[in-house]
Order: sequence, then structure tokens, then C-alpha cells
Amino acid sequence: VQLQASGGGLVQPGGSLRLSCAVSGAIPNFNDMSWYRQAPGKEREWVARIYGGGTTGYADSVKGRFTISRDKAWNTLYLQMNSLEPEDTAVYYCKAVRGITSWWGQGTQVTVSS
Repeated sequence: VQLQASGGGLVQPGGSLRLSCAVSGAIPNFNDMSWYRQAPGKEREWVARIYGGGTTGYADSVKGRFTISRDKAWNTLYLQMNSLEPEDTAVYYCKAVRGITSWWGQGTQVTVSS
């Protein structure tokens, strides 16, 4: 299983971006998929999660601004990011979990700056 994140870039405060995470290989029925981010000099932090049944969860810092979604076959994970703030600047990573096994994608850089 391989995960490939994309969609990052430079955006002004208040702008929007949509991240994608493409899954390839022998795709199992994941338990859940998540987005994490890591800002310079900080630890990686959880951003959002979506479960097989569609239930979602968000970090307080992004609640109401970010929306996680996926296609039914777990082929692609998305993160719609609205009302972006400079504090959202980070490398964003996707993660998939099945049982005790997890897979990480490479990061995609998001920079929010005027």
C-alpha cells in the first residue's frame, strides 16, 4: 500500500486549498484514514480523521474550517481547507490504519502567507 499526498501550495490568509491523498496497491478495508500536520520546530499533530462508516473527527484548531472526506473504495482521501490562517502553515501528511498496521504518505507543504 502506498499513499501519495498532493494539493499543497502557497495561499493567502482566508483562502482555500484542497489536499488529496491517493492510495495505491492492494488496498485493504481501512479502519480509518487521517490527516496530520507538522509545522517547523513543532511535533506532528493530528488534524482530522474519517472512519469506515463515515464518522469524522477534527482537532479544535480546524473545526468548522476543514472538512475530511473520502471515496467509498478508500482510493482517495481529501481535506478541504477553508479560511486558512498563517498558523495552518505546515507539511500535511495522510495516514491509513488497518488493525495494528499503519501507512503514511509523504508530506505536502501548505504555506499560508500574504
